[in-house]
Amino acid sequence: MSPAAAGPAGILTALSDDLAAAVEYAGRSVVAIHARRRIPSSGVCWRPGAIVAASHTIAREEDISVTLAGGATIAATLAGRDESTDLALLRVDAPSGALPPAERGDPASLRVGHLVLAVGRPGESVTASLGVVSAVGGEWRTWHGGRIDRFVRLDVGIYDGFSGGALVEAGGRLLGVTTSGLARATAIAIPAATVDRVADQLLSGGGMARGYLGLASQPVRLPEALRGSLELGPEIGLVVVNVEPGGPADRAGVLLGDIIVGLDGTPVGDPADVLAALGPERVRRPLELRVLRAGRPATVTITVGERPRTRRR
Repeated sequence: MSPAAAGPAGILTALSDDLAAAVEYAGRSVVAIHARRRIPSSGVCWRPGAIVAASHTIAREEDISVTLAGGATIAATLAGRDESTDLALLRVDAPSGALPPAERGDPASLRVGHLVLAVGRPGESVTASLGVVSAVGGEWRTWHGGRIDRFVRLDVGIYDGFSGGALVEAGGRLLGVTTSGLARATAIAIPAATVDRVADQLLSGGGMARGYLGLASQPVRLPEALRGSLELGPEIGLVVVNVEPGGPADRAGVLLGDIIVGLDGTPVGDPADVLAALGPERVRRPLELRVLRAGRPATVTITVGERPRTRRR
């Protein structure tokens, strides 16, 4: 190797070639999804015959097709979707060897500053965006109450058709699915552990069960004198502003004006706290609400209902 080739230019050329190879390798498993008007979105072959996509990009539930890396377009059917995690699952019958499942990397190894690639296919050609992992955190809840196993924020370009594509490490191995649908105009990676969990349920039942109480609430500050007399810890409670007739809260006797201060012994002060308590595992199980009613503490036990699943037209 010549001195020039071994210098900075040679190192950059090698890195450039490696990144291009990673995109080519990951791109075999990335498809274009035609399920909305104008620009297609991206999807990733997660398992044989199963493609993961971003739910917010699937505008219709019939007449869906996908374009493979080789240029062939085949029909797809929607197996199910979970809007709380912005994930959808499509079934396809691809020719043998035409759509290999993505090779997995190790998401647990992700650290802030790691180089990553967002690989999409908003058409016949693959696209890629190079960036870094800008933040890593623990489990979190989306604004729809979905549980994401790990918070991974990306500093990458968000191009048309980006959502539903693959987040890959420098070797082309899959770390998760990219989306801009869970944070306003911010690139987020849904980690593989979350995708696996949601995909299992979508394949088995077509949707994710979500609990609901049939009430609406908003934060309200509790007077200090009231908190002191009742030995309440939190400064904020949730005042009930709507109760759905015939819903779980209505059947349990929750009233307009009740102030929720605890769920199963845990203080609450934000509507997101209620959503966090309504995962699939809580459906048809009792949930104990501690409330203030006319200034006096009371306990209401609600049997958590299952949120009706709506179909998009």
